[in-house]
Amino acid sequence: MSDNNDYLRTGEGDFRLRADVTALMLKGAGYAALFCFAVGFLIWVIYAIGQLLPEQSKEADDPTPFSYNLTVEDTTVS
Repeated sequence: MSDNNDYLRTGEGDFRLRADVTALMLKGAGYAALFCFAVGFLIWVIYAIGQLLPEQSKEADDPTPFSYNLTVEDTTVS
């Protein structure tokens, strides 16, 4: 008689295992979403700080103008 009212099938042996695994997967997905939001917020903060800088700083020359001319031989330690 009680089996007829078991709509969620909680009487099966592997129900608890499936419930625990599902809860752990949702917990991991929540941590991943929190991490992605934190990285996105950090990128937005860096962008916002860049927007606050004056235009002259964005148009300035490269502080290391000859760094692209370096070769592997120039950077090896003798």
